[in-house]
Amino acid sequence: MRKNFGVKTWLYPMPVLIVGTYGENGTPNAMNAAWGGIYDTNQVMLCLAHDHMTTKNIKKSGAFTVSFATASTVTPCDFVGIVSANDCPNKLEKAGFHTFPSEHVNAPIIEELPMTLECTLVKFNEDGICIGQIVNISADESVLDENGNIDAGKLDPIIYDSVSHAYWNLGKKVGRAFSDGKKLN
Repeated sequence: MRKNFGVKTWLYPMPVLIVGTYGENGTPNAMNAAWGGIYDTNQVMLCLAHDHMTTKNIKKSGAFTVSFATASTVTPCDFVGIVSANDCPNKLEKAGFHTFPSEHVNAPIIEELPMTLECTLVKFNEDGICIGQIVNISADESVLDENGNIDAGKLDPIIYDSVSHAYWNLGKKVGRAFSDGKKLN
């Protein structure tokens, strides 16, 4: 038997994305954006309210970064989501994050977050959805496997559970995409 819940904002997995921008004076800023993901080939989408400092910065600079929150960075990643840069301009410093400029876009990369999508703004649509073109993905060597690829286990990204308002890590590999289903042919 199933239980009906009606309409909810429940989707699994929901990545915890940290969006980095520069303000007018070059001050780095970041926010936790739980609603986002792949939009199209080489593009991401983020659901951002119009009054966020991050939204204003993206519209002015035309660039942003998207990093994955990790199990080891839960507290500072949550902090940049519950504190507004409109009220606390030095929230990255308070979170203990350190940044350096992307080589590919006019936006900061957060040292403590080991994988980052570097994006240029494509557009904000009428619903406030930000669509960005991925121009580079950079990853710290600490999260690479023996072949130089990103290892999800080493990255240890977290997801947001909107049912229980909790963060979870992904767990273990349970199968191989585009392969395991062939067993049923």
